[in-house]
Amino acid sequence: MMKKFVILGGGYGGLTIATQLLEHGVPEDTEIYLVDRMPFQGLKTEYYALASGTIAETHIRINYPVDPRLQMAYGEVEAVDLEKKLIQFANREPLEYDWLVIGLGCVDKYHDIIGAEAYSNSIQTFSQTRATYQKVNDVAPYGQISIIGGGLSGVEMVSELRESRPDLNIRLIDRGPSLLSGFPGNLQKYVREWMEHHQIELRSLVSLSRIEGGDLYNQNEIIRTDVTIWTAGIQPSPIIQALNVEKDPQGRVIINQFHQIPTYTDVYVVGDCASLPFSPSAQAAEAQGKQIAEVMLSIWEGETPRLGKIKLKGVLGSLGKKSGFGIMGKRTVMTGKIARALKSGVLWMSKRHFG
Repeated sequence: MMKKFVILGGGYGGLTIATQLLEHGVPEDTEIYLVDRMPFQGLKTEYYALASGTIAETHIRINYPVDPRLQMAYGEVEAVDLEKKLIQFANREPLEYDWLVIGLGCVDKYHDIIGAEAYSNSIQTFSQTRATYQKVNDVAPYGQISIIGGGLSGVEMVSELRESRPDLNIRLIDRGPSLLSGFPGNLQKYVREWMEHHQIELRSLVSLSRIEGGDLYNQNEIIRTDVTIWTAGIQPSPIIQALNVEKDPQGRVIINQFHQIPTYTDVYVVGDCASLPFSPSAQAAEAQGKQIAEVMLSIWEGETPRLGKIKLKGVLGSLGKKSGFGIMGKRTVMTGKIARALKSGVLWMSKRHFG
């Protein structure tokens, strides 16, 4: 009877695992199943551009590999039963597994703000991003767009939107004192000056309590907007939230040195769902994916896995298509055209590697 290695989620981590295993060899008695809701991978790091209307969605689609050893299973995962080794779906028969990778990504975190989910627009999934683009596209000239959250996603969303729609009023709202609070001060200053030069309204220290239609309630002040886009925090997939396993304060699953759930060593967790010593990112998910593939190849060969420490190269962000910013290594700050060119290069390499 064939054994099943099932990967839930065809994102950066899940697709990396699948391609690595296919490249390095799968036992004859084992099939790989890749489960996703879509028939292609969407490059999530570029969703802000899709929502802004500066790229076509075909530009950030990656086709899944075509290989007789890889079975594609399309569906909406409803639950994972770790005891029965069973995956439940909303719209298809359950799927059993011998080994499982959970890479279902994240959803928006609304911090208990009333109406935030109902009245804001998301860029977490391909489908949500399409809907957000439609909302943005329908705003009349001189209308108001408000982006909630001054982190990397919010900054990229705002700057790309400014390039796409110079006619709109755009504001960036954050509850902290400064945008990009986790970045060095000189980088924050560069981005802030770029925003001011491009007529982006920056609102810091805003404490939202409620969103109702186009009204954003900041204590006693009502901030009016036509469209609200949410980039103010993420949390693991509800499938992960429902699992009765040990988690960190952010709700991500605690894993061992082999990226396995310690109490269920046949289950791996990759990407935004995994508790890692660094922030969730495509780069981290891909690095993890490579190591999970190494572990499985070692197990199949009857060897003890040996993994090195994951080292990330840095962080890159865009300010429209002509400028950007980033940190290479631990300290080197980059700004301007070179940083943007590097980010474009990373996208090109992702499309070439997966596609």
